[in-house]
Amino acid sequence: MDAWHTLLGTVSAEFSDLPDLREVARVSTRLLVAAALGGLLGYERELKRKAAGLRTHMLVALGAALFVLVPLQAGVPKEDVSRVMQGIVTGIGFLGAGTILKGSSVEDVKGLTTAAGIWLTAAIGVAAGMGHEATAVLSSLLALAVFRTMPILERHAARRAARHRRAARSATAERSRDRRSRNSEDPPHSHP
Repeated sequence: MDAWHTLLGTVSAEFSDLPDLREVARVSTRLLVAAALGGLLGYERELKRKAAGLRTHMLVALGAALFVLVPLQAGVPKEDVSRVMQGIVTGIGFLGAGTILKGSSVEDVKGLTTAAGIWLTAAIGVAAGMGHEATAVLSSLLALAVFRTMPILERHAARRAARHRRAARSATAERSRDRRSRNSEDPPHSHP
């Protein structure tokens, strides 16, 4: 019987990081908010058929929240958690870099928005993990606005730039025709 009592005591002590219902609710809220917001951003990316979608964004946000939540639970001062955040930023930088593909030209770069989205998702996870859920929600809404509205503005800018290029080519062609026309009207010069 002593062995079972020792075993149960040890297992109970291992779960002592959540000593009461209040702490269970606090940790659960932070982790669920992080996962839900990451999922919201990931779902939007999934709809656009991007490489990093729902699961990736959820796991990044949840992982970032957990990385800052555990030191806070262990009693690490908030100002010292900044070192953990630096590690998150570095690690997410490597994850994001893996999504960027460069083609043969400067204009042929894919994955920058995906990398930036993963980076922002980690920051949202950190905010939720630190207990700043309202900031995390606001940041997620702003990110969704960027994901949704910027492509519309980019298409508008691309159409406008294409019109300007066509107009410039047309003006250049017109000047070239005018020069040829003037040259054909000039009498040939005789050289003595």
